[in-house]
Amino acid sequence: MKHGIAFPDAIRTEKIKRHTFSENISRGMRSQILILFVALFGGILFFRIVFLQIIRGDFYRGLSDSNRIRTSIIYAPRGVIFDRNGIPLIYNIPGFRQTIGEKTKLLTQEDALEKIAKGDKSLFVDSLRQYPFKDAMAHVLGYVGQVDKEQLNSPLYQDYDITDFIGKTGIEYQYEPFLKGINGKRLVEVDASGKEVRILGQTDPTPGHDLLLTLDARLQQSAYDAMKDVHKGAVVVTTPNGEVLALMSKPSFDPNLFTLTQSYKATNTAYPTVSAILTGENQPLLDRAISGTYPPGSTFKIVMAAGALESKKIDGSYKVTDKGKITIGPYSYSNWYFSQYGRTEGEVDVVKALARSNDIFFYELAAKIGLSTIVETSKNMGVGKKLGIDLPGEASGVLPDEKWKQKNVGEEWYLGDTYIYGIGQGYLLTSPLQVNAWTQAIANGGKLYKPHLLKNAREEVIAKVPLSKEDISLIRSGMIGACDTGGTAWPLFQFRIKNSELRIDGKNILPDPQASNSAALSDYRHISIACKTGTAQHGTEETLPHAWITLYAPAYDPQIIITVLNESSGEGSSEAGPIAKKILESYFGNLH
Repeated sequence: MKHGIAFPDAIRTEKIKRHTFSENISRGMRSQILILFVALFGGILFFRIVFLQIIRGDFYRGLSDSNRIRTSIIYAPRGVIFDRNGIPLIYNIPGFRQTIGEKTKLLTQEDALEKIAKGDKSLFVDSLRQYPFKDAMAHVLGYVGQVDKEQLNSPLYQDYDITDFIGKTGIEYQYEPFLKGINGKRLVEVDASGKEVRILGQTDPTPGHDLLLTLDARLQQSAYDAMKDVHKGAVVVTTPNGEVLALMSKPSFDPNLFTLTQSYKATNTAYPTVSAILTGENQPLLDRAISGTYPPGSTFKIVMAAGALESKKIDGSYKVTDKGKITIGPYSYSNWYFSQYGRTEGEVDVVKALARSNDIFFYELAAKIGLSTIVETSKNMGVGKKLGIDLPGEASGVLPDEKWKQKNVGEEWYLGDTYIYGIGQGYLLTSPLQVNAWTQAIANGGKLYKPHLLKNAREEVIAKVPLSKEDISLIRSGMIGACDTGGTAWPLFQFRIKNSELRIDGKNILPDPQASNSAALSDYRHISIACKTGTAQHGTEETLPHAWITLYAPAYDPQIIITVLNESSGEGSSEAGPIAKKILESYFGNLH
């Protein structure tokens, strides 16, 4: 049979292929696997779509919005601080903040202009803290700085961020919760290039609270000027009810170095950089007025007289014969007048003893009233404990007794320890603030007020010294004598001031004795002052003593209490007295 040319012989002779059953099964499984794979992939894709758009839709919509919506902080300015007369002591100036990682830098407008011109978007508007009185108020006002990681662990800073600035010392630290404001926020829509398109919303910042202090800016500056030649020392000026008018410590520093930018240059300071302040050998950061402790020397004789009179172990008629020195076994205790001039002062009562700072009287007095009376009276007059001033870093000092000496020195208490206790030497250590406090207690009639810097703070009596009017009168008479001819505080003899507005009352304010001889002197007034000098030995025999003076004026109706310490400088009358005089001149010269 012929097939024709359309079908070649090859076809005719080829064997016909046939699929087996097993091959058909394999092909079917492959088809099912493909369908299953497509179904599984579709299910996963469907579930992922549901997860992204429904389950996690809000989250991813937020991420999407964050790519076009930015939140920026509007930093709240800290509260402004004023003195008692409304003079700003700390204020804010416009500036910028730059944060790189966890490090925050504050920039002035001038410093920020160049960065802004270059398109720097890391800058935020902020305010910078400025201290116009510089070194004169550094310790009492303090300064601000970036919060530390360790501080963030404290409950006090639980609402703070690592980039926040806080008060580090002084009033800035003490009243941080009041001075810090509440930051605001601004929501801004941006385009793909980061350029602002529109503002979506804004919460305005709440500024910190302003503070009114008891400080007198003029008097504080006067204290600083009076201390210009002092290397190390302190001044405390208060009112009889505990208001702090001035608080000065030397050496000082310019707090603007901590808060303004590197372009700021400090002037008239021995510490022109932050590094110099932090490493200065004379510890410029130490507030010697409240944190430094020293032997008080003869200023402690005020406490001794108060303890003896209060305990009724002596009265105005009690006298001691000054023989120049007292000898106990191999030890001798002499009076300063005998040591320097080889002279004695005869019969000495408590008034003369204070006026002449007679050591023999107070050696004998210490032995007479005993250690327990000295310690008890000292406690009542603020010695050996913190007084509670509203500043950080107050020291309690050292009020020694038998137990203290046994624990800290490993020796028993001797009579010689009691003798030198009576003249403010030995193991006794006090701060200038404490010396001012016991002077205040005599000035106001026996009350010890808590010292404070916040003007509207409630007055608080923290101790009472039960002295009678007669006792106060005796101590005051002795202190008046110290500031008058024959006393120890010669720079204050016949203290006079030109101020015709001071009303003459014949007791506190008197006419100047020289005014009767010259009409040109009719505007001058003589101010009565009650004071006590102190020359406190410390260190070796070659070390100059600490110079002290503490006083109140006018003597009968006090308005001001002044305490001056000039470290390692010499005698109290010569080295501390002139400083106190300049402060008195500033106060009464401007009093109306």
